[in-house]
Amino acid sequence: MSIYLDSAIIAEAQAAKELGWVKGITTNPTLLAKSDLPVETTLKRLAQLTTGPLFYQLMSSDFDEMLAEGRAAFGIIGQQTILKIPAALVGFQVVAALQGEIPCAVTGIYSAAQAAIAKEAGAKYAIAYVNRATKLLGDGIALVQQMANVVKGSDTKIMAASIKSPEEAVASLQAGANSLTLPLAMLQNMTNHELSLQTIDEFTKHGRGIWVSCKI
Repeated sequence: MSIYLDSAIIAEAQAAKELGWVKGITTNPTLLAKSDLPVETTLKRLAQLTTGPLFYQLMSSDFDEMLAEGRAAFGIIGQQTILKIPAALVGFQVVAALQGEIPCAVTGIYSAAQAAIAKEAGAKYAIAYVNRATKLLGDGIALVQQMANVVKGSDTKIMAASIKSPEEAVASLQAGANSLTLPLAMLQNMTNHELSLQTIDEFTKHGRGIWVSCKI
């Protein structure tokens, strides 16, 4: 299992790095538009803030232009690149064409059939928008489970995105997601529980331990 930051904000990437357990960064055109920096600069700085993958989503819709954009992204990001390619006929063609050259993730999947094609095209990831699928289809967790069943035994992994609560994150993992991508606030929220905080407070008030004073 891997957990990723879903953001293109440099300060958030720095904060995620400091957490120590975030394995990479996912971006999309909307997230990149929130950065005050040029896209190329943003991608380079994000790549410096993670030792794991950096996901970049293609904006082009023409086959040749998508290939060119993907290779341009690889030129900027380097070996950390994973291209996010929208789930559409031409998108699956691009995934197949880039197989073995640049790792790809098919994004915006809303059916198990699309996950099956992603697997056949050679995608490294099939991405489900869980909360959005629940709103549009009725059950985003069921979609994750169906996708996981379809790609089982292959090299294609399920990534769950559009997660709005810790409970939805855990349900996605239980349904078969191999990884999650989450906003910084959600990453931080998942580390806490009111009972954990209560227990910590009790230990602090009534316990004893080693106190170390550090002098700089």
